[in-house]
Amino acid sequence: MPQSIGSRLEQYTLKQKQEVLIVHLETASGEADTVMIFAGFSSSLVMPTSFDPDVPIIARNSVIKSIDRLASPYDPSNPQYLESGISLAKFTEILEELDL
Repeated sequence: MPQSIGSRLEQYTLKQKQEVLIVHLETASGEADTVMIFAGFSSSLVMPTSFDPDVPIIARNSVIKSIDRLASPYDPSNPQYLESGISLAKFTEILEELDL
C-alpha cells in the first residue's frame, strides 16, 4: 500500500527542517480542518489531535484544498510565508522530486 499523503508531507518536513507546512483540507464528513506539519509531526489547529502517533491526522479520504509553506521556526504572531495556496497536484510534484 502506498504511503498516505499525510505521511509523505511529514517526511517532507523531516527533509526540509527549515519549513513548516499548513494544510487546508476538508474531512470526509465535510468539515474544514487546518493541519500544521513540522519535523515529521502533524497536529490539527481546528480539531482535537489524537495522542497516538499511529492515528493519521490527515485521513486518506480527506480532500486537501491547499498547502502553505512557511519558514521555521513558526511564529503565529508573525508567520513567514514562503509560498501559499499550493495545490495538491503541484505539491505532489515537489514530493516526487524529493523521492517521497
